[in-house]
Amino acid sequence: MTIGNVLFAMAWPGTLYVGTLLVGIGYGSHWGIIPPILSEIFGLKNFGMFYNFYIMASPIGSIFFSGFLAGYLYDIEAAKQQAGTLNLNSTDLTCLGASCFRLTFLIMTGVCIVGIVLTVVVSIRTSSVYKALYGKQNTSR
Repeated sequence: MTIGNVLFAMAWPGTLYVGTLLVGIGYGSHWGIIPPILSEIFGLKNFGMFYNFYIMASPIGSIFFSGFLAGYLYDIEAAKQQAGTLNLNSTDLTCLGASCFRLTFLIMTGVCIVGIVLTVVVSIRTSSVYKALYGKQNTSR
């Protein structure tokens, strides 16, 4: 997802397709691996509660990033573009070009990087548990 967002921000010709593919694969994979991760880390007793919290994060993130952040940054960029034209009295803000959403995609890239770092931290913190559980098993048959 991180590379896909960088490709969206760069807006080179043809990167829309590759970026969409990468973000889609990342997003779809994430939805597939979260239930086993939640059940492994938190157990099955409260699995429903934790899974519902996870499911609620998606629409909340969509509202924040798509509605508030992207809209706000789009309006700022459109106002910058309108300031360079002769039509200063118009209330319609229209933005043209890749610069309209570039900062939004770069912020999303940063959020993805934070997610990667947090995933590594959780992996490191839980590795001792998995070593204790599975480290003493003989893997040779």
